[in-house]
Amino acid sequence: MASSAADGAIVYVIDDDDSARHSLEFLLDVAGIRVRSFASADAFLKSSPPLAGACVVTDVRMPGTGGIELVEELRGRGADVPVIVITGHADVPLAIQAMKAGVADFIEKPFDDEVMLGAIRNALAQHAGGGELQAERREIHDRIATLSPRERDVMDGLVGGKANKAIAFDLDISARTVEVYRANLMMKMQARTLSAPVRMVTVARLG
Repeated sequence: MASSAADGAIVYVIDDDDSARHSLEFLLDVAGIRVRSFASADAFLKSSPPLAGACVVTDVRMPGTGGIELVEELRGRGADVPVIVITGHADVPLAIQAMKAGVADFIEKPFDDEVMLGAIRNALAQHAGGGELQAERREIHDRIATLSPRERDVMDGLVGGKANKAIAFDLDISARTVEVYRANLMMKMQARTLSAPVRMVTVARLG
């Protein structure tokens, strides 16, 4: 169902890194998804390409307007287009900021090709209709329900942008114990990256 949402869609790739931009272009082209790229968010905004049936994939840190600033600018213009932000840093506070700004997903480099394609197709499907998003929320709630109370406490700390030592202090347990709980919750939540639980909890709370 998600793959059909990509039919006729176009993805705008925005990245100042030439090799990363061309690599994404190639990936999408091979997947049969129309793609157009820009070397900066400012060039993208100046071009004002049509956004109907589109998805934006942008790097978070670029000269000039950054990825999150781009999301905020698009929202300010009333542009209802899904945006996927990619970053080379596992930065939880940045992931939280991105999700609050309204990004569809937050993906860390280096990413698996299928993870990126899946994120794009999901973003397009959710934008086309709310059914997929509701299904995703139910699935996330089911995963959260498998967590122990302590694992939930640790996840709340992670989503709050706290480091392991800070979480350990708050819960009066060792940092090593926090690491164990963190590994367990990542497995139960089926999260590949540190930013994934942040996104999942944000999506769940939006419901």
